[in-house]
Amino acid sequence: MNIDPLIDALGIQQDAARALAEDLRTEIDALQARLREAEIHLEHLAITRKTVTALADRIPAQADSPYLPVHPDHPRILTVFNEATGPLRARDVCQALDHELLPKNVEGTRAKLKRLVKLDVLTEVDVDSFARKQ
Repeated sequence: MNIDPLIDALGIQQDAARALAEDLRTEIDALQARLREAEIHLEHLAITRKTVTALADRIPAQADSPYLPVHPDHPRILTVFNEATGPLRARDVCQALDHELLPKNVEGTRAKLKRLVKLDVLTEVDVDSFARKQ
């Protein structure tokens, strides 16, 4: 029995499988490069968001300015006050926003609430007690 044709057919299939494997490796390398680029872009966006959020509370509001800088959390904070039945403390707002009740988060929320008081959106009813302005 002559197995040469069978050996030739196996060789062709083996060459095709090698070529396919090489093509797939090339695609994987290209996808890994794209993934690295996407991850770097995500990191940059996270840094930018953190920077913008940190700076938003430091920009002074000007009463005569038509543009008042808005912090990304302000709409969420106002939603909490719209659903509240009475005055809220910074800790309550922090909890409603699902932030960890760490001192830095509570203080950051308190600063945002004070900013909303300066923007004449909220009022400070008592020390560290805020309500929606009527």
